Amino acid sequence: MHITLCGTGSALPQRRLTSFEIDDRLGRPAGWLEGACGVRSRYEAGPGEDQMTLAAGAARQALSAAGISAADLSLVIGASAVPYQPLPATAPLLAGQLGVAEGQVAAFDVNSSCLSFVTGFEVAARMLGAGQYGLVFSSELASRALPWAEAPEVAGLFGDGAGAAVLRGGGSGRLAAALLRSYPSGWEGCSIGSGGTRYDYHNDGEDFARNAVFRMDGRELFRLTARHFAGFVKDLLDLSGWRGGPDLVIPHQASPGGLAHMIRLTGFAPERVVDVAADYGNQIAASIPLVLDLARREGRVSPGAKVLILGTSAGVSFGGLALEI
Repeated sequence: MHITLCGTGSALPQRRLTSFEIDDRLGRPAGWLEGACGVRSRYEAGPGEDQMTLAAGAARQALSAAGISAADLSLVIGASAVPYQPLPATAPLLAGQLGVAEGQVAAFDVNSSCLSFVTGFEVAARMLGAGQYGLVFSSELASRALPWAEAPEVAGLFGDGAGAAVLRGGGSGRLAAALLRSYPSGWEGCSIGSGGTRYDYHNDGEDFARNAVFRMDGRELFRLTARHFAGFVKDLLDLSGWRGGPDLVIPHQASPGGLAHMIRLTGFAPERVVDVAADYGNQIAASIPLVLDLARREGRVSPGAKVLILGTSAGVSFGGLALEI
């Protein structure tokens, strides 16, 4: 599929929260949290900042980088793991905040947890006709609903942020391959049970509250990744037809330990893998577009580059894009 990446953007809260500050808050010795989860710092939304302000900031940057305005868009896809609210979709709200005219765009959400941006990108690539522009955004307040009491080493992994990309149908870019595979045996490995229909707030408020906190079974995720991820990456690269492998790998920033494990499984040279997990934390679906934007700003994503976007997500799912810039 010929699709051109025209611009990217990202947004972070003003506050950078270090692991040393959290150690003090938890009554732990200095250095405990970083030792437990590998994350030195992450960003946390404060007063006047929310999921939509971050989304709008990233989207406006992406539009500016692409040299277009919101009036040029025909498609807006929201790709966050946790939406602004369950109903309606978040994308129409952002489209309105950007100043999109009534009836101008198709605006909807997709959700494949941490891989939502990957899914949204592929959907946009399939929908956009030659010369049409689309915006895909992911915005997350990952600092909400964290299990600080029972699992601080899990809670310490996460941070807030947003990323966005403007795509144009046709042009010099190409999506050489896209692949998504799910392993339902790991469905309970990561979850926030409340917010849908599983737990009834009105008739069982206690269960609703108990399941409104994020839970993760790291061992189950590690087991499935160790067993299947290397083969998944090989199949994606085979589909791409690339010779010599990617120039750059942009992975989901699951955790510093998770990225080291991914590098061992795949055999990619570490210098080709963008790894900022220790300084930004896991921003759920926003981590991939944010890292894509950081890499572009650093000059690591240049015309003609072969960029491999990879990730794992709750479900459990593996996903990736082989993108020629």
